[in-house]
Amino acid sequence: MFLLYNLLLTVLSPIWLVWMIVRARRRKEQPNWTERQGMYDIPKRGERKRVWLHTVSVGEFVAATPLLKELRRTLPNYEIVVSVTTSSGHQTARDAEAGLFDHLVYFPIDVARFQLSAMQKVRPDVVAIMETELWMNFLWAAKVMGARTVLVNGRISDRNFRISKHLRFYYRALLKEMDRCLMQSPADLERIQLLGARDATVLGNMKFDQAVQGLDADPVEWKQKLGLDASRCTLVVGSTRGEEEERLVIAAIKQVGLDRLNVIHAPRHLERVDSLAALVKQETGAVALRSKGETGPYVILDTYGELSSIYCVSDLVVIGGGFENLGGQNLIQPLAHGKPVLHGPYMQNFRDSAAMADVAGAAQVCRTAEELAAAIKELLDDPAKRKLAGDAARELVAQNLGATKRYAETIALEATKADSR
Repeated sequence: MFLLYNLLLTVLSPIWLVWMIVRARRRKEQPNWTERQGMYDIPKRGERKRVWLHTVSVGEFVAATPLLKELRRTLPNYEIVVSVTTSSGHQTARDAEAGLFDHLVYFPIDVARFQLSAMQKVRPDVVAIMETELWMNFLWAAKVMGARTVLVNGRISDRNFRISKHLRFYYRALLKEMDRCLMQSPADLERIQLLGARDATVLGNMKFDQAVQGLDADPVEWKQKLGLDASRCTLVVGSTRGEEEERLVIAAIKQVGLDRLNVIHAPRHLERVDSLAALVKQETGAVALRSKGETGPYVILDTYGELSSIYCVSDLVVIGGGFENLGGQNLIQPLAHGKPVLHGPYMQNFRDSAAMADVAGAAQVCRTAEELAAAIKELLDDPAKRKLAGDAARELVAQNLGATKRYAETIALEATKADSR
């Protein structure tokens, strides 16, 4: 399987290489292509052992921040190397709290030579991979260097599982290189076992622990920063992703009326800011950009790292990614702030947390602009219902804390098993 995989990579390289370059050029910041070829300018490993934690982009890195803190406590004598795939993830990691990691690098393209070069430079004792980012040559290189391999906060979305079932021969070969698969839920556990995982268990969802770390934000301070009108309720729109979804959400807000709302709208990717701003201005007549310090009834949050704190000023929250069939986005952060959440029907990538929130009465599914507008109006008109949903949200999050410590302890245990070099 290893040889076939690399043969296909070589044959198809004119396609995937062009696709990768075109996709990267759409982003405001270009990746470090030298590092993406596995050539890292980091010190040679000394006496201290290393853990390599791979996170893909913004969401995975943010979810990993409590794990990084816990690893510092659990493995104080280890160096931590963090890798990311996207430039937005790199920006988020650079702006993060100091001391979370020792080295930050771009993840190598999954070519055997690139991966082996990177692995020889890092020389980790443990490779921990966030959620679903499994690459054959990366895992192969890790095992060549004697590292233990661990999937952390693992999940398999409905869409990925439908595809993966037809490629079980590939996943069996891939998962042979995984020493431990630590999954978010029983459904994720069952799926990865069906694909061939040998040692898998459920440890919970770290995003609950990550969400409560942003609860020290001061609503009074943020309301002043954002210039919010105190006579209106505040709606925060988090992480919309596509034009169709943006149009649906803006249409719902237009039906409610900006005379009743302060709106703070955060697109998932900053590349969409210009088109989103043009659409908002067309539909509502006014738009303000957070990056320019502008204020108004409709503010676009075009900055990194502020959304999790800004949820503190909201009276209700709309979470994107689920109004189009895009898999949804993380709704745990606003739940931790005790905010009612409205989301679309396509929440496959967050199915467990979304389902729990819906059952608890902390969240509600809206399929159309009309349904979303009606739900917003109902919550605006009924403060008691908002409070009830908010209390349910806090209780749900409180019941699901503690996964991060379990993950860190398991990674530490795997570190003791690593080959000495």
